[in-house]
Amino acid sequence: MSEIRLQVKNVCKSFGITKALQDVSFNVNKGEVHALIGENGSGKSTLTNSLTGIYQKDSGTFILDGKEIAPKNQVEANLEGVSIIVQELGTLDGLTVAENIFLGHEDMFVKMGIKNTNAMNRRANELLKQYGFERIKASDMIENYNFEDRKLVEIVKATYFGPKIVVIDETTTALSQEGREELYKHMNRIREEGNTVIFISHDLPEILRLSDTITVLRDGVYIDTVKSKDIDEEGLKKLMVGREVTGDYYRADYGEKISDEVVMSVRNVTVPGSIYDVSFDLHKGEILGFGGLSESGMHEVGKACFGASFDREGSVTLADGTAINDIPTAIHHSIAYTSKDRDNESIVMNQSIGDNICLPSLDELANGMHVLSDRKLKEFSNKYAKEMSTKMVSVDQFVSDLSGGNKQKVVLARWVGKDSDILVLDSPTRGIDIKVKQDIYQLMDRMRKSGKSIILISEELMELIGMSDRIIIMKDGRMSNELLRDPDMDENSLIASMV
Repeated sequence: MSEIRLQVKNVCKSFGITKALQDVSFNVNKGEVHALIGENGSGKSTLTNSLTGIYQKDSGTFILDGKEIAPKNQVEANLEGVSIIVQELGTLDGLTVAENIFLGHEDMFVKMGIKNTNAMNRRANELLKQYGFERIKASDMIENYNFEDRKLVEIVKATYFGPKIVVIDETTTALSQEGREELYKHMNRIREEGNTVIFISHDLPEILRLSDTITVLRDGVYIDTVKSKDIDEEGLKKLMVGREVTGDYYRADYGEKISDEVVMSVRNVTVPGSIYDVSFDLHKGEILGFGGLSESGMHEVGKACFGASFDREGSVTLADGTAINDIPTAIHHSIAYTSKDRDNESIVMNQSIGDNICLPSLDELANGMHVLSDRKLKEFSNKYAKEMSTKMVSVDQFVSDLSGGNKQKVVLARWVGKDSDILVLDSPTRGIDIKVKQDIYQLMDRMRKSGKSIILISEELMELIGMSDRIIIMKDGRMSNELLRDPDMDENSLIASMV
């Protein structure tokens, strides 16, 4: 019989009138990967944030190895043997890699009131080498590294001290395939050492493959706990949504001819250190996919097309000859962009849902006197927030209060509302639940059929295969291969061109 590591007892948490957790109770065992799943806004992150001291629960208890814990912050949680790798960036600019790894635990390197920076860097480099991340240097400023490398630093930060429980909240969605394999390796190591992983992911095949046990939440309420070997994807979907999820998921068409009409031409685009000599055409009504490993340059391609790249060479031009060299020109000429780094580049965290949705469309929403009507703004933002099924109190709620998946819905709502002709979507379904993913894919398909053109950048290989007319594979900053839509294409076809 398995030994209980954590008891979650009658935990409640509200944000204003929103009941994020309602009397949630279940057990987590030692030496297991225990998945926590549910739709966006189901309470997964609220529960684990309460366990790890990021939030303070309203009532209920967490009992770890027979002892009640109530950490007031992440440092206290670490001291109790609980750590978390958060969904968004969990490292701080202005600090070195080593300072981020040992944040809150610097006293290990302090003697007589003086911090031994060399000893800290030495220990951090030892850990980075031990984890296989030796290309990351302890003394470097953390902001010198990209989003994925910073997530790798967070893996070290969250696990080096052998915690009893490691919470992994949607981290795989921020990583490329090679980064995921590194994370999986460390998840297995934690389990083999007799410790526990609480794993949050919207990728159901990943959940079934990696976890031993699965707990389902829905609208802040505990639904069920099942053994992974005793259930399949359809069973999990039904538990999450409360009914069968039916209808097409990815596109069902094959063999459709791509239009000859070119809406964007990218020629010899280079961003030193990221991409080199990238050239392609985007056609009317086409979904053009970009895939690759973490350092392939595919994310920089999206920024370059939106005029957001620093030090870009080469040209991005529209059919009418307009050169896209900056973001205002791109938006003015009906180009939309969603970034992989949602919180820092795609939304304004300390503004309302309504403000975020209306922002790109203010010119269209203003009357002839350039005056904005509050009523018109609220109607507009309400329409598109609801169209994306955003779980919210109202459009006046701050975006920072939303779950990761609901933030992503706000990002997409603003560009659906803008009715852009060209959409550059970088990781558009990151952190999105299964039902809303299906809605987004169907929305993309409707956009394609109406003549919109989409550049889809994704680390989800099945997403690229299922939605794209063409897929360009990036490798080491250059275009490695181009594949046309084909019912026989599988993930191995793409991976072969990436490595």
